[in-house]
Amino acid sequence: MISGRFRFGDFELDAADRLLRRDGVPVEVSARYLDALALMVGEAGRLVTKDRFMDEVWRGVPVTDEALTQGIRALRRALGDDAARPRFIETVPKHGYRFIAPVEAAGKGVAPAPTVASAVPWRHVLLIGAAGAIGGALAGIVGGLFYGFIGAGPGMGAASVLVVLLCVNVMLGLIGGAGVGFGIGAAHALSGRFGPWCVAGGAGGGIVVGAIAKLLGLDAFELLLGRSPGDMTGAAEGALLGGAVGLGVWLGARFSPRRGAAISALAGGAAGVAITLLGGRLMGGSLDLLAGMFPDSRLRIYQIGALFGEPGFGPMSQAATGLVEGLVFAGMVGGALLLARRSLGAT
Repeated sequence: MISGRFRFGDFELDAADRLLRRDGVPVEVSARYLDALALMVGEAGRLVTKDRFMDEVWRGVPVTDEALTQGIRALRRALGDDAARPRFIETVPKHGYRFIAPVEAAGKGVAPAPTVASAVPWRHVLLIGAAGAIGGALAGIVGGLFYGFIGAGPGMGAASVLVVLLCVNVMLGLIGGAGVGFGIGAAHALSGRFGPWCVAGGAGGGIVVGAIAKLLGLDAFELLLGRSPGDMTGAAEGALLGGAVGLGVWLGARFSPRRGAAISALAGGAAGVAITLLGGRLMGGSLDLLAGMFPDSRLRIYQIGALFGEPGFGPMSQAATGLVEGLVFAGMVGGALLLARRSLGAT
């Protein structure tokens, strides 16, 4: 049996003092079940067979498999774990159980042997990045419909404008969500958990995607139309919004995906407003800039200003649309990443 102190997720197991704490608060666990937990933590990433539980926890006392099942069930309740989507204890049918969360030594004692579970597989980065792309695409659908119905205006060609704006928003949302997701996934892989480094990872992914999107967009406009909107959204906006998603994922990782998504949305909304107050532009500001450059276009983004008593797409319109864009993008991308985290059993 292990000795010393070990951390996993929000928990700390002090095997010597026989205490389990969550954020410093003791968690009540019976002595027998604490032994079972210590055995699994000491073999983190490896299968612990039913025979080993009987030999090392029950120490030869004749009990049925139901006693072990009940003990694991009690441990899952104490850890807030779910057998269907485990973060800590994984069932290996007919054989035993495996502790799947990364474990790190927090004091003197013998640390568990390095295992695959102590490091985040890089395939998880791909799954987290894909989740970000899906969340970004969903945010793009919402944004495309929002700006499509407002910006198309009445008359012939309105449906075409709606379809174009929808496609553009979905494409940009997918790329932006993927960039932020891969950045946060890389931070998770390097640090082993959804912690503070998610902020840097999200910001880094946002910078890369924002810079590339702006560069390609400017080149495309210059090539096709002979001029380009130099102040369209780019790396700075991507950094702030990506960092907000990372902050939301970090803070929201302690809660359910739904509550975590709400936290991420609030962080994104704050970032969206901050971007406009600092003179940056998100999608609404970029569309208004394009509409101003090409007076004959069918874009009618200035109509949003009427809701705030402004003659055009003024500061209040920019702040309001920045708030909405940040809420939707960060909420959907953050929620998708937290769902991926839960399905992967990550901490």
